Amino acid sequence: MTTAKLAESGHRGAAKVPEITVVFWVIKVLTTGVGETTSDFLAHTIDPVIAAGLAAVALAGSLVVQLRARAYSPVRYWVTVLLVSVFGTMAADVAHVALGVPYAVSTAVFALALAAVFLMWHRLEGTLSIHDIRTPRREVFYWLTVGVTFALGTAAGDLTATTLGLGYLGSGVVFAVVIAVPPLAWRFARLDAVAAFWAAYVLTRPLGASFADWLGVGPERGGLGLGTGPVSLALLLVIAVLVGCLAAVREKAR
Repeated sequence: MTTAKLAESGHRGAAKVPEITVVFWVIKVLTTGVGETTSDFLAHTIDPVIAAGLAAVALAGSLVVQLRARAYSPVRYWVTVLLVSVFGTMAADVAHVALGVPYAVSTAVFALALAAVFLMWHRLEGTLSIHDIRTPRREVFYWLTVGVTFALGTAAGDLTATTLGLGYLGSGVVFAVVIAVPPLAWRFARLDAVAAFWAAYVLTRPLGASFADWLGVGPERGGLGLGTGPVSLALLLVIAVLVGCLAAVREKAR
């Protein structure tokens, strides 16, 4: 699951996604927490429909900028991931709160949607590897996959925390254990690296969101009651520092 050199040389453009390092996984988990708490904060601060609309507009604009860019930029990339996280959380929450879809059903539906995206991506491109996101079509598939994984992870995290009664802290511990399975299977059981990556990627969502919820929600919901707003700001600050370091290192390497 480390970044490898491209096996093919005929693709256009420069790489549009970051290298898969420890820092990548740390930031990814933090963005999932921000998505969860920010979505909850906005939904309770302004009208949920307006909040979802604003998130959709912001995400659309960020995706346009990202897709039109010629190369990877840490700031641009992670801003887009943050917005996908917020909107993906809202999409999963709307399915349950507004439409009354049980978490078990929405989890299954989003899982099927993800399988369909993977199937189409692989059929058209012959690979699901993120090491060769260098063409517009592959990048569109990449961001579509990222969006669905956020929605799936949100539904799965809520399923374990509420429907199964594990609570947010319990869910976080469970997913912290489960997320170790893909890399261990890749290392010792020869699990395909691409499959291991995407399995871990999906699991980062309920992992980060569960702990963020635990920090933000009140004791009546099994949390510490720090507030979704303050938790969002704290996580955003950490993300900003890490992304700023990545940008500085990248600029220095040029």
